[in-house]
Amino acid sequence: MDIKKFRGSRTCGGGTHKNRRGAGNRGGRGKAGGCKHHFVRAMMRGYSYGKHGFKRPVEVSKDISIVNVGELDELAPYLVEEGLAEVKDGAYHINLENLGIEKVLGSGRVTKNLVVTSEEFSASEKFMF
Repeated sequence: MDIKKFRGSRTCGGGTHKNRRGAGNRGGRGKAGGCKHHFVRAMMRGYSYGKHGFKRPVEVSKDISIVNVGELDELAPYLVEEGLAEVKDGAYHINLENLGIEKVLGSGRVTKNLVVTSEEFSASEKFMF
């Protein structure tokens, strides 16, 4: 509440003059009592205590370049023009290892015949071919 509303009242809404002294009147300073007498306050504000989950080591995680099969379907004619793919027997032959793409995902619509060479394929992508 605005302090202006309390002008003229001796303790500005704080009860008696004794109630404004020290940290004992508010149950301690900072995070005191977070797991004890202030636990309800912590729960209402959404604090979370303890450890949650884990962080994968940097050595284990790797960034790989990906492409969706729907994007390949759209880009196939342009890749042929650039000389990065070729048409054989009515199908587009695309070697993604030459393009620096490591994994193919199965999202998107396929309207052309595609023969794709890559290091990895997602499970949904393997099902399509």
